[in-house]
Amino acid sequence: MRDQWNSKLGFLLAAIGSAVGLGNIWRFPYVAATNGGGAFLLPYFFAIITAGIPILILEYTMGKTYRAGAPVTFARINRRFEWLGWFQVMISFVIAIYYFAIIVWCLSYIGFSFTQAWGNDPTRFFTEDFLGLTDSALNLGGINTSLLLPFLLIWAVSAFIMYKGVSKGIETVCKICLPILFLMTLILVIRGITLPGAVDGLNYLFKPDWNALKDPGVWVAAYGQIFFSLSIGFGIMLSYSSYLPKETDVVNSAFITATANHGYEIFAGIGVFSIMGYMALQQGVSVEEVAASGIGLAFMTFPTAISALPALNAIFGVCFFGALFIAGITSLVSILQTVVTGFHDKFEVSHKKAVTIVMVPSFVLSFLFITGAGMNILDIVDAFINNIGIVSAGVIELILITRFFDAEKLRREANEFSNFSIGRWWIYTLRIVTTVVLGMMIVLNTREYLANGYGGYASADINVFGWGTILFVVVFADVLTTMKGKDGYRDLDKISYKEVN
Repeated sequence: MRDQWNSKLGFLLAAIGSAVGLGNIWRFPYVAATNGGGAFLLPYFFAIITAGIPILILEYTMGKTYRAGAPVTFARINRRFEWLGWFQVMISFVIAIYYFAIIVWCLSYIGFSFTQAWGNDPTRFFTEDFLGLTDSALNLGGINTSLLLPFLLIWAVSAFIMYKGVSKGIETVCKICLPILFLMTLILVIRGITLPGAVDGLNYLFKPDWNALKDPGVWVAAYGQIFFSLSIGFGIMLSYSSYLPKETDVVNSAFITATANHGYEIFAGIGVFSIMGYMALQQGVSVEEVAASGIGLAFMTFPTAISALPALNAIFGVCFFGALFIAGITSLVSILQTVVTGFHDKFEVSHKKAVTIVMVPSFVLSFLFITGAGMNILDIVDAFINNIGIVSAGVIELILITRFFDAEKLRREANEFSNFSIGRWWIYTLRIVTTVVLGMMIVLNTREYLANGYGGYASADINVFGWGTILFVVVFADVLTTMKGKDGYRDLDKISYKEVN
């Protein structure tokens, strides 16, 4: 029997916990700063209104109405659409596998913060001493035994949460973790803005370059940030909303989730770039020289900033990596639940059996990411699964729903229990604006990867872990679609809103 959220607050905290992930802390500030600074906020907010909130409303409505995760929801809309649901589920499965490794790094660095174990050269410490990084994604170099203990600990915690279920596991964890996350972020921001040079960092982040708005790439970057940040397009919000009571106001819920997520992005960005400004002042260089994207910012650049602080270095380090750790855990359980829901809804298996089906193979495969090649593999897989996999899933979803299904029916479903109604603009933004922009992203990203590869990696690395990952997702989505499910899993009359524990 299906679980159900204990309250709307529990659902919102879980949804916000999923959306507020690692990328909010390290990706958004850099994307904004390198795409026009303060001017980036204009396409960013435009993308929120025309893509982020409309897609959230769409997925909340579909999940609640059809009472299932992505595969069965799409199958109940049209049995030929089921493959898309499994495509989204397999994307989540891949992300979950490498997300474990990043959380392991965060947990380790919480410990390192007490003594600043990274020393005077955090880059060398991270790549050589900590990861034992090899020169190729295909040169595994063996399992890094120093990562085994935190790796097993993260797996045990994740498995415990998942086996407890939606209401007793995920909801409870998010109610505990989200307030702690925001408290840690508040400490980071307060400490950051009180440091010398903080203004320089904030100027780098927010100073508008209006000429950047003429660049189509800036607008594409804004839509990309919204898409990845809100966990839309790869089954998470469909899964979470499938556990909602029928009377839930999905329109209001979408606005609350988006507002909380994007507010947190900007708030965390203030803290991160205040520190970058201080670091630039100490080194006598520009903020741009010390600001790096992604993993480099979190595990190579920021430890240098922590060590350079005049006081309370350990506390600041624990807060920063603790915030990353908590954001990672709340996102990880949402990603895993997407896959679990897919198996539970289609096949005749209990929740705990579905968890086992998902956790065992993902546990085995995730060992790849604690080998010497782990970070190289992670970098390639993450780029391809996000920039091609998720965007493709989103475009296909919008085309199928807005052009081959009665989207007006979903609009009426969304408005039925909402405090304020959405008009037909909602359908047109999804059908035209968002579809076109995401379509441009697929074309640009695919052309770039085919012509120039990615990140300077060898073509063999790209073919195996980049295009190979996309092929893996496509093939397994097809296999799971063709497998026989429980009788009547596509039938609408099987939907029940009564909670049975």
